[in-house]
Amino acid sequence: MVLKFNVIAAVCEGGGIGANGTLPWKLKNEMAYFTKMTSKLPPGTEGKRNVVIMGRKTWDSIPLKYRPLQNRINVVISSTMESNDNSKDVMVFRSLSSALSALEMPPYSDFCADVWLIGGAALYTESLELPSCHRLYITKILKKFDCDTFFPPIPNRFTTIKVEDVPEEKQTENGIDYEYKVYEAASSR
Repeated sequence: MVLKFNVIAAVCEGGGIGANGTLPWKLKNEMAYFTKMTSKLPPGTEGKRNVVIMGRKTWDSIPLKYRPLQNRINVVISSTMESNDNSKDVMVFRSLSSALSALEMPPYSDFCADVWLIGGAALYTESLELPSCHRLYITKILKKFDCDTFFPPIPNRFTTIKVEDVPEEKQTENGIDYEYKVYEAASSR
């Protein structure tokens, strides 16, 4: 069985996702959407938890008081970081492929529900090429920000779909307009 996973990102005009190791915008409601989407368990998975996969720079960008991300198993992809023995909620793998392979097998598959890839840029690029990438949950920030990190172009195999829990109307917060989009891979339908 191939483990399907979702990608989630907030992307401004021009494809920017970060600047100087942080988000270039402060959108509390958008961050709450991220938390809800990556924490919400699918039906029939009671007793399991979702997994968030991230690169080491994304891990480092999360303020210490929020690490690990609560109510989710945190997987960090890093060639330099050692496994964190202090937390059962953090696992370190050397590559995305090794993490996905491990998560689809017991014992991990016994307690993992949905898998979400949350950044950064190199992992986004790698993940969009994988056939197991099921959906992209993209918050389109309708403004350009100065960024030094970018989301890759979305491949043609992904098309927009409507998802029940995802608001369709434009959002405005702190004078910034944004909207939620969900893309699904053609091979997933």
